[in-house]
Amino acid sequence: MSTPQPSADGRSRGAVDLSIAPEKTDAPGGEVGNSRGLGETAGPTGRPRRHIPEPPMLDKHGPAVVLAMCNQKGGVGKTTSTINLGAALAEYGRRVLLVDFDPQGALSVGLGVQPHQLEQTVYNVIMERSVGLSDVVRGTSVAGMDLLPSNIDLSAAEVQLVSEVGREQTLGRVLHPATKEYDYILVDCQPSLGLLTVNALAAADAVMIPLECEFFSLRGVALLMDTIEKVQDRLNPRLEISGILATMFDPRTLHSREVMSRVVEAFGDIVFDSVINRTVRFPETTVAGEPITRWAPQSSGSESYRSLAREVISR
Repeated sequence: MSTPQPSADGRSRGAVDLSIAPEKTDAPGGEVGNSRGLGETAGPTGRPRRHIPEPPMLDKHGPAVVLAMCNQKGGVGKTTSTINLGAALAEYGRRVLLVDFDPQGALSVGLGVQPHQLEQTVYNVIMERSVGLSDVVRGTSVAGMDLLPSNIDLSAAEVQLVSEVGREQTLGRVLHPATKEYDYILVDCQPSLGLLTVNALAAADAVMIPLECEFFSLRGVALLMDTIEKVQDRLNPRLEISGILATMFDPRTLHSREVMSRVVEAFGDIVFDSVINRTVRFPETTVAGEPITRWAPQSSGSESYRSLAREVISR
């Protein structure tokens, strides 16, 4: 199995070997803490950590950077990363809008919203001209972070949009007015490469790829990169790859470290230095309906997402 290696502009070229050694556990089970125990200079990516300064405070907001959180494989920490990156960006004084663009409504649930109880969602905004963003956007428990919720109604939009003119640009037209009010708009995509995901990529300035440190997650990267390249060529030439975020990293296992090594070898500097470890804290936050930066502000998971927020701002 080989995966294309992106060039400096995010497009794929060439291939590298991503074969993985058999899994081996090097330490007993339990919660995984911060991977800083692997060495402050190298870090889990195996390369020197880049110095990222504290981001400056802002005296005004906008125009927003639209960031699509995309991976067609489910269960890779995409929604968790959307919530917690958004909360960490808000801690640094950025105004953030989270867009739940998945009919499953996991992002909404993760922020304490019950999707089946919603009368209006992102579906109404994109399909009904009489409904505006301000009618649906709601605040969250995090100051400076708002939510555009979703529920199962959104699944109908993929069918209904097929016959629409400019169907791939629908989300972009809806979000455009909000770019003046926010600094970051994070779109949580569904785990597929269908029309909704293409809409998110067409509306985005950049795409972040959460990638689980597990072999099968690597197998879908080539297909995702191909889709991104097609969107760049045909719909959105400004689209860039913001970075690849390694998630569910377990420094105790050889398998996780081998996957990390192959990812860094294949994608180089577009892999974020920040790595999200496995921890029992993340399932707890879903039940609580809070980002980890509020639920467990001193935890290693909180620090990892704050580190990621600093990288995103610096890029």
